[in-house]
Amino acid sequence: MHRLHARLAARARVPTGFVSQPEPRSIGRYARGRQLTAGNFLFSGHLFEAPDSSIWDIGQDEPHIVEELQGCTWLDDLAAVGDAKARGKAQAWVYDWINRFGNGSGPGWTPELTGRRLIRWINHGFFLLRGRDKAASDIYYRSLARQALFLSRRWTAARPGLPRVEALTGMIYAGLSLEGMGDHVAPAVRALARDCKAQVDAEGGIPTRNPEELLEVFTLFTWARQALDESEHAVPEELEAALARIAPTLRFLRHSDGGLARFHGGGRGIEGRLDQALSESGISDTAGPGRRMGFARMQAGRTSVIVDAAPPPSGEASYDAHASTLAFELTSGRRSVIVNCGSGRAFGPEWRRAGRATASHSTLALDGYSSSRLGVPSRLNGLRQELLVDQPQEVQFEPSDLDDGMRLELGHDGYRKTHGLTHARTLDLTWDGRGLVGEDLITTLSDGDKARFDRAMDREGLDGIPYSVRFHLHPEVDANVDLGGAAISLTLKSGEIWVFRHDGVSEMRLEPSVYLENGRLKPRATQQVVLTGRAMSYATRVRWSLAKAQETPTALRDFVEDGIADKDQD
Repeated sequence: MHRLHARLAARARVPTGFVSQPEPRSIGRYARGRQLTAGNFLFSGHLFEAPDSSIWDIGQDEPHIVEELQGCTWLDDLAAVGDAKARGKAQAWVYDWINRFGNGSGPGWTPELTGRRLIRWINHGFFLLRGRDKAASDIYYRSLARQALFLSRRWTAARPGLPRVEALTGMIYAGLSLEGMGDHVAPAVRALARDCKAQVDAEGGIPTRNPEELLEVFTLFTWARQALDESEHAVPEELEAALARIAPTLRFLRHSDGGLARFHGGGRGIEGRLDQALSESGISDTAGPGRRMGFARMQAGRTSVIVDAAPPPSGEASYDAHASTLAFELTSGRRSVIVNCGSGRAFGPEWRRAGRATASHSTLALDGYSSSRLGVPSRLNGLRQELLVDQPQEVQFEPSDLDDGMRLELGHDGYRKTHGLTHARTLDLTWDGRGLVGEDLITTLSDGDKARFDRAMDREGLDGIPYSVRFHLHPEVDANVDLGGAAISLTLKSGEIWVFRHDGVSEMRLEPSVYLENGRLKPRATQQVVLTGRAMSYATRVRWSLAKAQETPTALRDFVEDGIADKDQD
């Protein structure tokens, strides 16, 4: 149906020209723009060096690369460069798209990609039209209008969540900006208002529980509100209320270094986008204690800890979700210390699967098992997807204050069906943020659990149930075994030193790990602290601590410029 309506729209007689053009608000990356102008195409972990080729000649056999290309977000990067060469590339590739795909053919005719593309084409309209004659301008306007016509007919087919918001925001942009498209604004605004109410919960969260996706939704909401405001259209109350719910949640999910927590397929967010979106929203509210979008947060001194404290997304919302229940990340000042490996989507299906496993997160896992499992692959939105199944049904969360700090008590039953075990985790953070003490417990809670545990023990030949508690380190953390193997010292670029210790129940090792980061050619090598052991009884307890070394001051001036850290003690 997408293809049919794309061809019908491409044959339609449509008016041309801008009524008004929204102010460009999308942020591009200058360095990536320079790479594109030089003919170095880095998309989804693949590098193509083709200085004399069109952007549409690369990666056509890779669905994720095609998606990145067809959304035209690379226009933001070329606009960030803004010189004649970058403008020439942008114009050539946009008009090449019209020649190749403008008749309704190709993979880019889906509601979400069309919405994403329309926003960029309209945002950078003057950039794309500068120096072009009337005939070329008419071709550009005609293509915009035909894509808007397609979107007006097919936005209802977009999956709820970010894809639907992209489609509707693109429809609003097109309706406000293009001649003859004004009638499409009101239906799109009504639909967006319904989605604001249905897809953004009372905590300001979305079903996918992906912090970076929440930022993208919030950003699109702010763009839609500003476009409506500037054209003197009424902004629906549902949109204002959704913005008011999301803004405190984004602040809650932000580490002390300014980046978002990396959970459920999300990254840290494009540099500057969170600051820009929050500033443009005009909402200064912060979240109170408790959970937001299923995450818990502890903040003390310069240290932030964010924990996945709820069941993972379910159903179609779990297409990119991770088995990360009870995993945490810790950041000190401007430096990430404990992280999750992140989403491997940019590096192919095998890395994507690996990144979703519990072992790729900073929590306890039973060897060979994740706290949620991946189901049978199915087709979703034209791509092969694996949804999460066998998820934890109950996730406990209990915050409290201590005399010298704060405590989170958490638990989940993700291993109850397979091993009869419940994982409980306690995290204590001191008031000055200098120390985190943790305890991981795997235990049976009923006679039925004990019977399942006994059967699991039989499968292991009575050698115990092997487990690992993992603490993945950021690539810029320098880790060394210390004190004759009794501790591991973690040195940050700022000069801070953190020391990891454990109670001796498990074996402690320093092992290789990876940091999966979009925008890079390959995963970054890093390390992880691993506590391994075997559960031989109905309850196994592991205690550990992470604390700043005594000689490390409470506060450091930490400046980063051109990759060089400069530190001065306060």
